[in-house]
Amino acid sequence: MGKQIIILQVGVKILLKNKEGKFLLVRRNPKKYPEVGPKWDLPGGRINPGSPLLDNLRREIKEEVGLDYIGTPKLVATQDILKSSDKHVVRLTYVGELDGEPVINNNYNDDSEQLEAKWFTSDEIKKLSLTELDSYFKALVDDKIISL
Repeated sequence: MGKQIIILQVGVKILLKNKEGKFLLVRRNPKKYPEVGPKWDLPGGRINPGSPLLDNLRREIKEEVGLDYIGTPKLVATQDILKSSDKHVVRLTYVGELDGEPVINNNYNDDSEQLEAKWFTSDEIKKLSLTELDSYFKALVDDKIISL
């Protein structure tokens, strides 16, 4: 009997807060992420092995919302994502501050990662249901690991 190979991946996410006290979320494209659907989530994604975590985080912010992050984020949580038997994702969630208007490079095609990006108040985020909000981010809010 052969051993099952499990692929380990690391993802970085960040909860960005602006000067008005709002938080930036992106809504995932269900065509690109059918297992998740069009849920609101934190900007971020998988790292490129061999490059520093924060470089990957800055790259993901730039790719997803067109903003340059120059601050020093604070790591607030790690989570295991075990959605399949052949992949184990470790998600590192940071918090940081950033201003600016997000720009989604999006043609509403199957390859677009996000449908939109929007600044939310803490009350607006807390009112989002599990069908609207990424379950891993929601768990961090519900468990008060992330304060909104």
